[in-house]
Amino acid sequence: MNWPLIFAFSLFGLAMAIGTVFVIPSNIEPVFWLVIFVVCAYFIAQRAPGRPFIHGLLVGIVNSVWVTSAHVLLFNQYIANHPQEAAMMTSMPLPNRPRVMMAIMGPVIGVVSGVVLGLFALVATKLVKRSARI
Repeated sequence: MNWPLIFAFSLFGLAMAIGTVFVIPSNIEPVFWLVIFVVCAYFIAQRAPGRPFIHGLLVGIVNSVWVTSAHVLLFNQYIANHPQEAAMMTSMPLPNRPRVMMAIMGPVIGVVSGVVLGLFALVATKLVKRSARI
């Protein structure tokens, strides 16, 4: 396992954590994540070809730590800039405890996004190898 690589790529998650609190609206956030996943998958394929899926999974989980921590710690600023999410939280379980709900859902989202990134990394491994042979 290449932990320095995992930590380095998780810094994209830290940037997104701060960005989504203060700057990035939720309607364009998925575009940012897609670009991040493609870049990370490419570099994981180059630098960790032995276990690309696991590396992608772990990057997604560490990303969720950064994002969940920022959203919980900077909750008031996050909610002020994301009225749709604030409205959605009222209809979810624990509507009176939105920070707790974020803390519960964050790791779940991290695992799901890690699986997606892991799959991207697997595909990138095949593409990088194929282009290296040509």
